[in-house]
Amino acid sequence: MKSALLYPSKEEANSILTWASKQNPGPWVAHCKNVAKTAETIAQACSLNPERAYVSGLLHDIGYYSYCEGKGPTCHIYAGYELMKEKGFSANARICLTHSFPYQDIRAYGGSDMNCTKEELAYVSGFLSSTEYDDYDKLIQLSDCLATAQGICTMEKRMIDVVMRHGIKEFTISRWESTFALKRHFSKMCDTNIYNLFRDELIADVFE
Repeated sequence: MKSALLYPSKEEANSILTWASKQNPGPWVAHCKNVAKTAETIAQACSLNPERAYVSGLLHDIGYYSYCEGKGPTCHIYAGYELMKEKGFSANARICLTHSFPYQDIRAYGGSDMNCTKEELAYVSGFLSSTEYDDYDKLIQLSDCLATAQGICTMEKRMIDVVMRHGIKEFTISRWESTFALKRHFSKMCDTNIYNLFRDELIADVFE
């Protein structure tokens, strides 16, 4: 039964994203697809479950389905969590909450849509303070910082892209430090610099 599953199959995850893209078309959909491919590649190199990594990346921003003209009833983090919880996919619901917080503090959110209710903010804050991240939480946080709507890029380029869109915030440096720690963590697991897994894509992004 679906309710017994932690995450959907690739086929169902793609179907959910297709539905969501019709509700709110935008570059976020291509970003999710690139995060999914990035996570799958790293998972294979680290002996993690590549299918779980793929669907976690594909649906990490699924909460944007509820947006219209840049606005929604709540932030995409909580909207995605609610949608995945309703579908019985607890692993994906968790990823929806954790992917935006490599630095484990709700004040470190780097976007501009944190318009949750007080109750929702309290829930997310409590979840972050009481949760120990596992390798799938960390993997999607890292993959989210390696993928744009256009493709794979260096973390540094992605970080600058976010700052240019949302500005430098109180916890920006802490977020960056946490993200570089993720890169070191997975590079050690893979026994190679993570960038080596995407050498061709990164060369193309920088030089072409």
